[in-house]
Amino acid sequence: MAEIYPLVKFHFTVDWAGTNIGFTEVSGLDLETELIEYRHGASPEYSKIKMPGMQKYSNITLKRGSFKNDNEFYQWWNTVKLNTIDRRDITIKLLNEEHEPVIVWKVKNAFPIKVQSTDLKGDGNETAIESLEIAHEGLTIQNGD
Repeated sequence: MAEIYPLVKFHFTVDWAGTNIGFTEVSGLDLETELIEYRHGASPEYSKIKMPGMQKYSNITLKRGSFKNDNEFYQWWNTVKLNTIDRRDITIKLLNEEHEPVIVWKVKNAFPIKVQSTDLKGDGNETAIESLEIAHEGLTIQNGD
């Protein structure tokens, strides 16, 4: 009998409508339903009722290595002007050993809100990593067929 293991999280792709580059980390794939509490004054219960409210999505952070002459993060961020934004749909795929998608996150109407350059450290032994934080208007998750 073959054992069933949970999925590993280190094999993934990000289609962000830019150059096909590898990202080292994706975080912020959160979904939340806000809570509404209500109680009218004549209620026999001395507590509030709870109802589901609006959906809320966290900002997503994409991290990648810094490369010479690669300014795509900054170019996208520079498109943000008052009421004019280059919005993009982004697809993130967790892949199996055959490089096929197992879980797919679809992000709607994303735009950059923060670009962070690498930190610098004189005695460091790591690669230079830059990050892009994006806001968006929706996230759907497909797990399986």
